[in-house]
Amino acid sequence: MKRLVFILLFLVGLLVHSQTPQKISYQALVRDADQNLVINKPVGLQISILQNTIDGAVVYSESHTPVTNNGGLVTIQIGAGLSKNQDFNTITWVEGPYFIETQIDPTGGTEYSIVGVSELLSVPYALHSKSAETLVGFDGDYAKKAEVVAFTLSRIVTNSDIGNTIACTTTAELTLPENFDMPIGDVINLEAHNGAILTVKAAAGVELNYQEGGTAIFASNQKQVRFGLLRKSAANAYIISGQ
Repeated sequence: MKRLVFILLFLVGLLVHSQTPQKISYQALVRDADQNLVINKPVGLQISILQNTIDGAVVYSESHTPVTNNGGLVTIQIGAGLSKNQDFNTITWVEGPYFIETQIDPTGGTEYSIVGVSELLSVPYALHSKSAETLVGFDGDYAKKAEVVAFTLSRIVTNSDIGNTIACTTTAELTLPENFDMPIGDVINLEAHNGAILTVKAAAGVELNYQEGGTAIFASNQKQVRFGLLRKSAANAYIISGQ
């Protein structure tokens, strides 16, 4: 009888490079039925994009054979796997909602079992915006449109956050990594909603509000939103307002 495997899934962020194909960086923490981490082993992983409902039509599917690291973590890029004669770039994200179904074979094969289905929120709509990266204003000029990035799981800052709004609706932490490739002067908008607490931390070697490894906290009240702004002021240095 095949063992069940449980995995914790989270989207890391949209890769917003101009080259095609566009991809979504995706991570999974793999545990066995006894809640033990599956460490340094290849696992079979199949990702499917479902349309409209959790049991809707499969509009895209691909497979991967990643190897877990010392912490039981695997990292893949959705859109870069072995697909079934499908093109990730042709998904019409505006015709959602879309759901991501994850299946896994802990032995590294293709005897997959479904272990999770969750709705894709801000990431596919960021992808949709990339297909029409600029909007026309009344004066005929073009201006980029910022995205609202749903934030419910602690993670590091990614390129897809730059210029957008992090909307924290569940208490979580956002970490600024060392040598993050964010242009000096660029900003990220921060929001904590309806009682959620957003904590922004600087990793070792990173300065936040003039303190190495600094921390900023946005604590919202029920039915209120706490706003802030994160700006890169120098290499490995950031300034936060509004906390």
